[in-house]
Amino acid sequence: MLVYTRVFSSYSVNDLPKAKEFYEKTLGFPVTQTPEGLSVQVTKEYAVFLYPKPDHQPATFTVLNLEVMSVDAAVDALTASGVKMQQYEGEIKTDEKGIMHGGPGKGPTIAWFADPAGNILSVVENSPAISTAKEKEPATAEA
Repeated sequence: MLVYTRVFSSYSVNDLPKAKEFYEKTLGFPVTQTPEGLSVQVTKEYAVFLYPKPDHQPATFTVLNLEVMSVDAAVDALTASGVKMQQYEGEIKTDEKGIMHGGPGKGPTIAWFADPAGNILSVVENSPAISTAKEKEPATAEA
């Protein structure tokens, strides 16, 4: 049986100083530099560890979702900070601001952007479906 004490994610970046500035200044997270990389404290209980990788290849999927009350307001704030929102076509078609508007059968309202290393992040609107799923998850678990 696995008993864990903490949960965190990690992914690579190609430039620690640029990543530190982005996650700390643009996104507003506390960032601690260690000899191995950067610890980004996303919430009180959750951190992301960013490690340098010389042959870094950006993730082709969303590595970090940030739940917000309003995607529209978050996109405005990110854009004002110089962040360029991703544009998509097809099933996840985004509008001119980079927002995919959700709804019944379509998923949540969400917008994607990249960190300086090209990893994909998102702002996703706080929705009843997300909140309900969170309430059902245990705060700690044994596997």
